[in-house]
Amino acid sequence: MDLRFSPEENAFRQEVRSFFQTEIPLSIRSKSIEGRHLTKEDIVTTQKTLHKKGWAVYNWPKEWGGTEWTPVQQYIFLEEMQANGVPPPLAFNTSMNGPVIIQFGTEAQKKKFLPRMASLDDWWCQGFSEPGSGSDLASLKTTAVRQGDHYIVNGQKTWTTLAQYADWIFCLVRTDPNAKKQLGISYIVFPMTSPGVTRRPIQLIDGGSEVNEVFFDDVKVPVENLIGEEHRGWDCAKFLLGNERFGIARVGVSKMRVARIKELAKRVPSNGGSLMEDPQFAEKVALAEVELKALEMTQMRFLAAERGNKSGKPNPATSMLKLKGSEIQQTVTELLMELAGPLAIPYANDEDDMIGHNAPPIGAEWAAPAAPTYFNYRKVSIYGGSNEIQRNILAKAVLGF
Repeated sequence: MDLRFSPEENAFRQEVRSFFQTEIPLSIRSKSIEGRHLTKEDIVTTQKTLHKKGWAVYNWPKEWGGTEWTPVQQYIFLEEMQANGVPPPLAFNTSMNGPVIIQFGTEAQKKKFLPRMASLDDWWCQGFSEPGSGSDLASLKTTAVRQGDHYIVNGQKTWTTLAQYADWIFCLVRTDPNAKKQLGISYIVFPMTSPGVTRRPIQLIDGGSEVNEVFFDDVKVPVENLIGEEHRGWDCAKFLLGNERFGIARVGVSKMRVARIKELAKRVPSNGGSLMEDPQFAEKVALAEVELKALEMTQMRFLAAERGNKSGKPNPATSMLKLKGSEIQQTVTELLMELAGPLAIPYANDEDDMIGHNAPPIGAEWAAPAAPTYFNYRKVSIYGGSNEIQRNILAKAVLGF
């Protein structure tokens, strides 16, 4: 198994890097690198720039705007995107709902939804988790009762990320209450402006409101907005989550943050030298780098195997990437907290940004995002399927227990 990049792949990397550094505004990239949260306009600007280049939905089939890149090219693209602080295309559109509609949707649904997803003319959000139905997603209780050519939807979703900006929602609903948990679930989509839809922000521990509760009270949804077969929405959900887990590893983001920590640690005094010269801190950084390199090599092994995968089905072993990748991301935010020390405590709110901490800090500017980022990243071991669920998947689907 050859894990080295070819000359053509290295040339592709340079092309991608050059585009990111010249076409994506530095003001946007700097926010990502420094750990500051992005506005809606930042994300829209970036995705429309990528869409104009033909790269916004690089992972889709060519007929719907994709690139036909190899898995290795896709990996290089994501790594350079993360290393250069480029906001990724909105995941709800491009790596979650879009691929589901491509796989399970009708031709009419593809023509209606996919072009506006790719260009971010429509902003989508995900209606999966509910109070009491998070890790055990199949226990969801939101109902959709068919009445003629409509479904009537009632229930509640929670932790709905960026629902405050969303034009549409893709939603798991129970259409057969008498069926086994994983059966009787359907996957439907509808506008967030539909009568009966209510959004309510949830204030998080970092002071912002990135997520929301969403309530449905007798929401009428046309039957034509059913994606796939009625009562077979679990197939769509498994397909979506399998794709999502591969990207959650975010190797490039962790590499960029470790490099930033090492550079900042050289400027922070400690015991007559710099913090980077402190043996205990240096050991923690080195351990994070070793684990990150092991994760990167594991991801490359999956990519090498993917070269011969013609099935199009997500590899259940990608749960390993999600599991270890989320743990490393949390470790890196802990290192940044240790680096910032007491300077990480104060920050000011700014209602204009996405989750409320873009305002000038009280203290060292680079340290201001440390605490909000640390608290926010407690979620990465939960979303996309909790790490406990990933261990179960690996035990059953990979190890055969």
